[in-house]
Amino acid sequence: MRIAEVIGTVTLSRCHPMLAGYRWIIGVPYSLKALKTKTAPDGEDFVILDELGAGNGHQIGVSEGGEAVMPFYPERKPLDAYCACILDAIEVK
Repeated sequence: MRIAEVIGTVTLSRCHPMLAGYRWIIGVPYSLKALKTKTAPDGEDFVILDELGAGNGHQIGVSEGGEAVMPFYPERKPLDAYCACILDAIEVK
């Protein structure tokens, strides 16, 4: 799981039928250095499926790859990243 900050949403003109009706957001992941120094996220933007209602500026936990489709098991969905949680606080020791 990675931690990312939401910076926007995605509007699709068409999508795979299995993913119709879901919300898509754009997130920027944090590196460990950025988390420790409490600076802005410094990774490459990516698209995330969101069912929780994360908004701009929220910090979220993102599952990727095979873990991203587990909330839909036994259904199979063509998905790479899933917003698993909205974080209230982050403490790095």
